Amino acid sequence: FLQPESLQKTWLREFYQTVHTYKPHFLALHCQEVGGKNYEASMSHVDSFVKELLSSDTMKDYNRARVYLDKNYKSQEHFTALGSFYFIHESLKNIHQFDFKAKKFKKLVGKETYSETLESTPTMEKEKFPQDYFPECKWSRKGFIRTRWALPDCAFDLVNIHLFHDASNLVAWEKSPSVYSGTRQKALGFVLDRITDQRYEKVPHFVFGDFNFRLDSKQVIESLCSSATMQMVRTADTNELDKLIFRESDNDRKVVLQLEKKLFSYVNQDVFRENNGTSLLEYDKELSVFKDRLHELEISFPPSYPYSEDSNQGKQYMNTRCPAWCDRILLSTAARDLVLKPESEEKSVVYDNIGPSVCMGDHKPVFLSFRVTAGGRKHKCCVVQ
Repeated sequence: FLQPESLQKTWLREFYQTVHTYKPHFLALHCQEVGGKNYEASMSHVDSFVKELLSSDTMKDYNRARVYLDKNYKSQEHFTALGSFYFIHESLKNIHQFDFKAKKFKKLVGKETYSETLESTPTMEKEKFPQDYFPECKWSRKGFIRTRWALPDCAFDLVNIHLFHDASNLVAWEKSPSVYSGTRQKALGFVLDRITDQRYEKVPHFVFGDFNFRLDSKQVIESLCSSATMQMVRTADTNELDKLIFRESDNDRKVVLQLEKKLFSYVNQDVFRENNGTSLLEYDKELSVFKDRLHELEISFPPSYPYSEDSNQGKQYMNTRCPAWCDRILLSTAARDLVLKPESEEKSVVYDNIGPSVCMGDHKPVFLSFRVTAGGRKHKCCVVQ
């Protein structure tokens, strides 16, 4: 949203290409930080982005749509900056959406966009996490939006989520698991409890968004710098830890890694790209706490964050954070069973990223394409984070 003429055009082109390739009948797109980091200046670009999506040639056969945009940044109490987009192809005749106030499904017709009245919109639930979940952040934009859908004989929830980030690389390094992973665990538990409580019938749920999951910082640094010596640098006035410098024992004491609050400068970025960085998945542990409640297909794409926002650097990571799989698509047990039914054809389920070689912004979008059998017919679904 900060660079609509360059980044947004590339993003849309790659998104449209994915739609063209997989041709979903039901398409869900979840966005976080709608309007970008400087949302007051760039929120005006959001409307043109929505208009482009709804009117583009690629999407012309999607004759029904629902768009939920949390744009009201003046409401600190409620603002989450989440955006949820749902597109239904004309060939999908029978689809209903749940009204949480009336507690019943209603047939979906037409295209509608909601932004100013989200708190009173009955076809979605939105909550912002309590401020005390992340007290060091004066004004968090983290929370979730939930919608519920029904194909014939098949109902499911789609949850757009944005969890808390790592505020400091140095704090994340201090212990394993980090204090930040504990905060994310608490918030994700809050969401799962909320969407499975007694207010409504339980249905399969897909939770996808920016979980901000990170590699276990202490362990991954110990691995990357196993033969290096560590130097601590403290500030002169407060004696607080300012940076960590890891140097090779020989080889002219070459710096392997320099770590600061917002700096992660590692000598060899290829380790995060070779074999899609999957050798580092052993340090991706935050989901394991929820192994009985959430599932994920096998990851075969590189860490989704933090990519360079230079339009000429499609595969380059910024040296601000350790690359990690922040963007995920997670499934409840019932949702996993829906996706991985025995009759699923070979290669009908795809979990991958979008725009692997071009700049898509600091996060590389992730998508899941699959088929669902409902009412005796097979329907292609695609969810994009």
